[in-house]
Amino acid sequence: MRSSSIFAALAIAGFSVTSANAAVSVFGNTTARTCYESALNERSGPSDIRTCTEAIEDYRISGRDRVASYVNRGILHVHNGNFAMAIADYDQAIALDSSEPEAYLNKALAMLHRRESMAEIVELLTAAIENGTREPALAYYGRGVAHEMNGDVSAAYYDIRRAADIAPEWDVPAQDLVRFRVSGEQGD
Repeated sequence: MRSSSIFAALAIAGFSVTSANAAVSVFGNTTARTCYESALNERSGPSDIRTCTEAIEDYRISGRDRVASYVNRGILHVHNGNFAMAIADYDQAIALDSSEPEAYLNKALAMLHRRESMAEIVELLTAAIENGTREPALAYYGRGVAHEMNGDVSAAYYDIRRAADIAPEWDVPAQDLVRFRVSGEQGD
């Protein structure tokens, strides 16, 4: 199996659009809910971030809503290009709840934007998948990108193939698969 040129620019551009889909739900009529809605609807102005901060600092919200607010504020930071602040929020969410899959997913995507530590990105996306992310196709695709950027073309192919199988309506993985040539089958 061989790959043509690396597609990092395409992949990274696709992540900025889809990262808000990995927002963590909050119910009720609270600042945490408003923070969630901002992340979900890609509203990332200063007042939206302030609302998330208020939710995080509110001693009355549940631990689950606090974790969600860290993830959701991180998403808002990503939309503003503040990847370091986003990663810090995802780290805080993971510290509070090590089983929150969307914290792992979003941290990995933010790191992928910065093109740093592909091995860690693979670990984070594996944790997101193992913990049941609501966006498995995105996690597999991101892991495939990280594998390819790390030189593991075979693993990249299989993860991107898995993303395409999970979300056949999402055209990015399918488009990327055409770059791969599978050898060793039927006499190749």
